[in-house]
Amino acid sequence: MADLASTLEDELGIDGAALRARYRLERDRRLRTDGVAQFVPTTGSFAVLADDPWVEPGFTREAVRDEVNVLVIGGGLGAILAGAELRRAGVDHIRFVERAGGFGGVWYWNRYPGAACDTQAILYLPMLEELGILPPRKFASQPEILAHLERIAARFDLHRDTLFQTDVTGLSWDENAARWIVATDRGDTIRARYVVIPSGPMDRPKLPGIPGIERFRGHSFHTSRWDYGYTGGTQAGGMTGLADKAVGIIGTGATAVQVIPHIAASARHLYVFQRTPSSIDAKDDGPLDPQAFADLEPGWQQRLWDNFTALTGGTYLEEDLVRDGWTSIMANICMLLARSAARGERVADPLALHQLADFMKMEAIRARVSDSVADAAVAAALQPWYDRFCKRPCFSDTYLNTFNRTNVTLVDTAGQGVERITEDAIVVDGRSYPVDCLIYGTGFETSAPFARRLTYPIVGRGGVSLARKWAAGASTLHGMATNGFPNLFILSVTQSGVSLNFAHMIQEQAKHLAYILGRAVGECVTRVEVTEEAENAWVAELARVARDQEAFQRECTPSYFNAEGDLTRINRRNGMYGGGALAFYRIIANWRADGGMQGYVITRGE
Repeated sequence: MADLASTLEDELGIDGAALRARYRLERDRRLRTDGVAQFVPTTGSFAVLADDPWVEPGFTREAVRDEVNVLVIGGGLGAILAGAELRRAGVDHIRFVERAGGFGGVWYWNRYPGAACDTQAILYLPMLEELGILPPRKFASQPEILAHLERIAARFDLHRDTLFQTDVTGLSWDENAARWIVATDRGDTIRARYVVIPSGPMDRPKLPGIPGIERFRGHSFHTSRWDYGYTGGTQAGGMTGLADKAVGIIGTGATAVQVIPHIAASARHLYVFQRTPSSIDAKDDGPLDPQAFADLEPGWQQRLWDNFTALTGGTYLEEDLVRDGWTSIMANICMLLARSAARGERVADPLALHQLADFMKMEAIRARVSDSVADAAVAAALQPWYDRFCKRPCFSDTYLNTFNRTNVTLVDTAGQGVERITEDAIVVDGRSYPVDCLIYGTGFETSAPFARRLTYPIVGRGGVSLARKWAAGASTLHGMATNGFPNLFILSVTQSGVSLNFAHMIQEQAKHLAYILGRAVGECVTRVEVTEEAENAWVAELARVARDQEAFQRECTPSYFNAEGDLTRINRRNGMYGGGALAFYRIIANWRADGGMQGYVITRGE
């Protein structure tokens, strides 16, 4: 196989050894000793940067004293799908508690100009087939996504008894009453039979821990809390408030790639401070043909989900129903297999060609930069030197061309990041860049383990907190429930099957949750708790099927995918199910089909 790969490299003009050396060089100059500690949370003096800009200030209400069947903490995609599936399962008296002013989660918060999902709408938007809806375009914008999620919430009557603009401050199990006691920052006390926590990984913005960040006296905000009062304009652009402003943006990830072209079109001058360039593939957006979907057989969205999840999860399939930038590496593998066959070579494992296919993809990405950016030095700085999935791939037809504008300056920090911030400027390598407005496109707190990302304590039986129990790593059954915390269910990426299409993952988890709680409510169950034996068996299974990604992650340029290069923070027990998302979905589907609620202790009639 090694000889075949070398032959194919020669035919394609690819020097794999040289590329790997270059990747390692780029990684090394971006490594930092502080890892994820280089970021700071939006708390304390920075808390104002996490405030909700989409509601009127001064909201108050009377405190609630109530008892509910199910309490769902959150209002994002996971909460909405959980609520919809629970309604379908016949579960009633559900209360949602959400700190935002409405449903939508990440799509409620992120309303910056150009905000959109970079996964195709027919894949990302759930329940399209069920609701009889076809998105107008290949990719959905934030307003379209938020409207769709609100449509689902309305369809399943999720607004009923929902407490918006409310943060949970504590969650504790009352053993005698077999209830969870929930406290909030509005003075509420809610007793809940069951609690569901569908915690998305992109809910809390983070800031770069740059020396002097607290000294800046100009205007500043995080992209997830866009300040249209300052910039003017709308999500379509037209930010007249920036016409006389020098603007700086720190970050060149997925959000920045979408918003930078809009800032550049409005600002007097834009400085883009880059540590690591993103890979920018073509987006190729366009209208969808309704007739193409009218002819599809029932179940078409599920088939698309399964196909996309398989291809992006590393499963080789000859059929690609999506055929976009996300699945293009598999297309390269198909091409390499055809070349091999033409040579009379048989490849027993198509995935053995994955690295060469990745090299091909990234060479095309770098060539696209050179073709799009006129200034050779700027183009060189924008070229990504790492494997495709070391960082989140990005898709844009306008980002690269933005750097041909005379009012845009790329400030490449050679992997070192911004040196410091003063009262009115950003300093890189000793040079000062004065700005009136500083925008943070620095993402969210995704690297911390689930129990640490929560902003409130969860205290189970015997006064043991979830953070304490999971101090050495998570322990669950199917990523959803943990011993010592009866009637508590979690929807997250921890110990579950993770798809690059988040909607698919959450839909499968929501179906599983609804089955369990539907059974519990229908059979008058008062306690549902995972046994220690079932929990330990699942942790052991996770260890058995774990994909050893450590070598790949060690070679990657730092990002939130590999804890900013600090592999000591990566705990396999806090990660995903290594057997693949589709295999995980089959496991929980088979568990439901068995019907025995295996691994749970069920108590009735209290």
